[in-house]
Amino acid sequence: MDADVGYLRIATEEAFAPPELVSMWQTMLADGTVDDPGFVSLQGFFMLNPAPRPAAILARLQDLGERRIADMDAAGIDRQVISLTCPGTQILDRDRAVAMATLANDQLAQACRRHPDRFSGLTAVAPQDPEGAAAEIARGAHDLGFKGVIINSHTQGEYLDNPKFWPILEAAEALDTPVYLHPNTPPKSMIGPLLEAGLDSAIYGFAVETGMHLLRIITAGVFDRFPRLRLVVGHLGEALPFWLYRLDFMHAATVAAGRYESMKPIQRRPSDYLRSNVWVTTSGMPWAPAIMFCREVLGADRVMYAMDYPYQYVPEEVTMQDRLPIDAAAKRAFFQGIAEEVFGL
Repeated sequence: MDADVGYLRIATEEAFAPPELVSMWQTMLADGTVDDPGFVSLQGFFMLNPAPRPAAILARLQDLGERRIADMDAAGIDRQVISLTCPGTQILDRDRAVAMATLANDQLAQACRRHPDRFSGLTAVAPQDPEGAAAEIARGAHDLGFKGVIINSHTQGEYLDNPKFWPILEAAEALDTPVYLHPNTPPKSMIGPLLEAGLDSAIYGFAVETGMHLLRIITAGVFDRFPRLRLVVGHLGEALPFWLYRLDFMHAATVAAGRYESMKPIQRRPSDYLRSNVWVTTSGMPWAPAIMFCREVLGADRVMYAMDYPYQYVPEEVTMQDRLPIDAAAKRAFFQGIAEEVFGL
C-alpha cells in the first residue's frame, strides 16, 4: 500500500493469544468440562477446526513477530494496539486466570520491547480476583509500559456494574489508563435464541452482549462513581450510537416511573456519558455511512480506527477508510491522533 498518506495508521483492537492459553482452551474443549455454550461455539470453531480460515486465524493469533509485522506492512498498518483475545482469562477459574493474565502480559511486553515502533499493549487481568487485577493494572502501566486495560466483557455472566469489580475501575481511573471493553459471546443465561439461529458471535451476538454491558455500566451510575474513567468500545459502539435518542427518552421515563429497583437516577443522560467517557473504534465496521453517523452524533474526536486483526484481516478495508469523506486533518486524527491521545502513545 501507499504509505505516503500524511498520517500513521494505528489499529487499536488487535488480538493475540499465548500458545499456552490456546493449548489450555483446546484441552478444555476436548474434555467437555466447560459449561459455557458461547465459548464452545466460538472457540470450538477457532481452536479445533482445521478449515483454512480458522486455521489461519489461530496461527496469526499466536504470532507476535514477523508474520504479524508482514501482515501489518501488507495492509499499511504502522502500529497495532494489541490485547488478549476473548474470552481471555475470564472463562477460567480464579487461580488459572491470574496465572494466565501474568503470562500473557509478560509475553506481550517482551514483544513490545522487541518492536517498540510497531506494537503497543493492553494489560490483561483476571476479574475473578478484583484486587489482584487492580495490582496487575498497576504493574502493566508502571513496569510493562502498557497503554490500557483489556476486559473481554462479561466474566462468567457477571458484569462490571457489579461493585465487586469496582477495584478494577478504580485502578484504571487512578492511573488514567483506558479500559477497552471487548465483546464476548453472550453468557449461558441469554445465548439460547442467538445460538439456535447461528447469531451468537460477531454477526450479532457480540453487539447484543457488549452493548448491553456498556449500557449497564452507564445506567448503574458507574461513571458518576468514576467520572474520569475512560472506556473504549469496538464495532462502532456495539450499535448504541444508533439508539441515543431512545436510550435517553426511555431511561428518563423508566426512572420517573420507579419501575425497577436497579434503575436509579443518574447525573446525566445516557448519551452524555457516551460522549464524555466513551470512545468507539471502527473494528470490523469499515462502512463509511456508519462511521460518519457516529462522528456526527458522538463527536469526531470520539471515533478512531481499528482493524480487528486477525479475525477480520482485510487490507482492502484500510483503503475504504482512507477514502472517508473528511479532510486531511480529520483523517490524521481518525487514524493517528485520537489513538495517540487516548492510549498515550
